Amino acid sequence: MTDTPRPLMLPNMDLRETVGQAANQAAAAGVFYDYRLTLAQNTLRRHRAALELFAEYLGEKGLRPGHLHDDPSAWRGITWGLIDGYYKWLLLQGYSVGSANVNLSTIKTYARLAIKAGIIEPAESQLIETVRARSRRRDRQRIDEQRRKEDIPTRIGAKKAEPLLLTAAQAAELKDQPDSPQGRRDRLLMCLFLDHGLRVGEVAGLQTADIDLTGGILSVYRPKVDRRQIHRLSSDTLLAAERYLSLDKMSIRNPSPALLAGSTKNGLLQGSLSIRAIFNRVRFLGRQIGLPDLSPHDCRHTWATLASRAHTPLERLMDAGGWASYAMPLRYIESNEIANEGVSLDEN
Repeated sequence: MTDTPRPLMLPNMDLRETVGQAANQAAAAGVFYDYRLTLAQNTLRRHRAALELFAEYLGEKGLRPGHLHDDPSAWRGITWGLIDGYYKWLLLQGYSVGSANVNLSTIKTYARLAIKAGIIEPAESQLIETVRARSRRRDRQRIDEQRRKEDIPTRIGAKKAEPLLLTAAQAAELKDQPDSPQGRRDRLLMCLFLDHGLRVGEVAGLQTADIDLTGGILSVYRPKVDRRQIHRLSSDTLLAAERYLSLDKMSIRNPSPALLAGSTKNGLLQGSLSIRAIFNRVRFLGRQIGLPDLSPHDCRHTWATLASRAHTPLERLMDAGGWASYAMPLRYIESNEIANEGVSLDEN
């Protein structure tokens, strides 16, 4: 006698829920990966920098977050109050309103992903969305005015709408620093900005081993284009490097691998010079010659403008400045007084 086949039974609701929850957990674990998969390398680097800065803020609050850029579970316990506090902290640290806004946007994007992953409670998401950037021009101006009154920088980590173009005399003054350990360090710092047009992050990332005094060259890693370049040192930079390295850097006990050492309030060199410290130092040196709001980008802007005025070919300017396209160096090419000056239709 043939056995009668039993009817196929659908899984009960408990099993369905179990399988569904397992699927949710698997999807949640990959939500950051899926989002980052299509992003450009420059965007990923910007996101990582913003998230590392957020982690620094959380650390000051006594929290120890995990890997915020790739681990959704690291966002457990993040609230709208922490995100709001982070935005205000950026402004107090001296970051430009524009830079703080970009950072806030990044943090909120990853917070939404954490909400999607079920790490942050949905109820918290509505409050997180209430954390608003200061987008109106009037609001931004008022914030900067108040920060100036309190002697707080207004542009750490970003560029102004109208960068300052230094005169030759001002550039020379900035490089003419006292013959002291701190002064010799400062002279090399300003030479790297004014003679080589390096970005602040590139300067902060330089190692002592990157400079070859015998060959007169500097090896610099440029994160924005993800490659290492060689610069021929200017005569001022070479002289400043020789004196700083021989008289100061080599005499530091347990020196950092970083090229530029930090300094104490009494001028003693130690440790390394961070990005934030470089911003503060450049601003201080600018004040000494009557430029109250000088930034590293002003120095890079000056370098690029002067190189353009000296008829540096566009492709050479793009390469030396570490740009990936012609868009940025083209901004430094000034229009001729006669629009068609130099245009020729003669084939000979």
